[in-house]
Amino acid sequence: MATQLQIAMTGAISDEVKFIAEAENVGVELIRDELAAGHLVIPANKLHLKSNLKACGIGRLLSTKVNANIGTSSIRSSVEGEIEKMKAALDAGADAIMDLSTGGDLDQIREKLLAECPVPFGTVPIYEMIKDRNVEDINGKIILEAIEKQARQGVDFFTIHAGVLKEHLPLIENRIAGIVSRGGALLAKWMLYHNQQNPFYEMFDDLCDILAEYDVCFSLGDGLRPGAIADATDDAQIAELKTLGELTSRALEKGCQVMVEGPGHVPFDQIQYNMEIQHEICHGAPFYVLGPLVTDIAPGYDHITSAIGGTAAAFYGASFLCYVTPREHLGLPDADDVRAGVIAAKIAAHAGDVARGLKGVAERDKRLSIARTSLDWKTHLAESLDPQTAERMHNQACKETGEEEIHSADYCSMCGKAWCSVRINKEIRDGIKKMSQTAKL
Repeated sequence: MATQLQIAMTGAISDEVKFIAEAENVGVELIRDELAAGHLVIPANKLHLKSNLKACGIGRLLSTKVNANIGTSSIRSSVEGEIEKMKAALDAGADAIMDLSTGGDLDQIREKLLAECPVPFGTVPIYEMIKDRNVEDINGKIILEAIEKQARQGVDFFTIHAGVLKEHLPLIENRIAGIVSRGGALLAKWMLYHNQQNPFYEMFDDLCDILAEYDVCFSLGDGLRPGAIADATDDAQIAELKTLGELTSRALEKGCQVMVEGPGHVPFDQIQYNMEIQHEICHGAPFYVLGPLVTDIAPGYDHITSAIGGTAAAFYGASFLCYVTPREHLGLPDADDVRAGVIAAKIAAHAGDVARGLKGVAERDKRLSIARTSLDWKTHLAESLDPQTAERMHNQACKETGEEEIHSADYCSMCGKAWCSVRINKEIRDGIKKMSQTAKL
């Protein structure tokens, strides 16, 4: 059975392309052509499609998508806890979920999450490969077995750190943060121990064969992404990016869909260059960025630093934003952290789409503004990105004003009734209307 990419390259239009075209109000031919060119991906494992997956497109032609990372650790492991976090992410509007679990029964966690996940689902397979063994003990057989097993479970996209090469490692010597990617660090350790090339790079064609069989999308990992703004856009990052460009071409030739992962921690003034150079080197493959975070000094608020960078990234070239939670750099997030991270990333994605003039995107802003100006609280809250939080805050404000009905107030507690500019504007408009009518007489 052909992959989505192979189907598009024949000029045919799959059911998934039709579904995405209708959902995003874009022509099916445009989506097919972008998919065939490698500029758009539809992460949709054939087995997940048969169960509960709703297809989702990722590419510059479409709205910017948001991914939420969840997962256990060796310190905290609970299937129920991960399901709770996944539901919080989906409720907040996440377009994809990644399971980064490293603790507990990884197979069981993955199976249970997939069974309840209607959006594209990704993993980092090397985490399972080192479960109960040292990274030095990984070999080709272990790699292929883990990749195929997760593909058979229905995983839609894999982060594969095949671009970190042995010759890149000396380039990190002067970095402040070194290698912050877990996958990148693990493979660097393997290469130094064995004095051999990255096994994922050496076995890349074999990996392509497995991913093509199940139509799993490559998410080519940036193992040398900067983990501090001082390390951004350095020689190590660019060297790996060039290798990712090579691997993108090789994967497309094998019929595999590909997106490319990007930084990381990047000062705001370098984001445009990072988006443009990725587009050039990786042949226009969709760019999947972690943030980027524009400063290093905000532990506890990194969902905000990430949203600032994510807006610029979405405007200049990214197609997929990986959320960052408030607890980034501090600990494993809980469900509330997950929700906050998704909402921040959704704001960034939407703001970027508005800025680039994506068709129809700003209509929601217009509807909310009209409702706000009309003191139509019900529509105002319903059109908001996070109605749950907006309604809670408005309900609190209504109690302060003494209004019993949440939607009946014609002012809020911020200004009070006499000073409410929105309420006064209604009076001004009525006055202007009367003045105009009088002038006509």
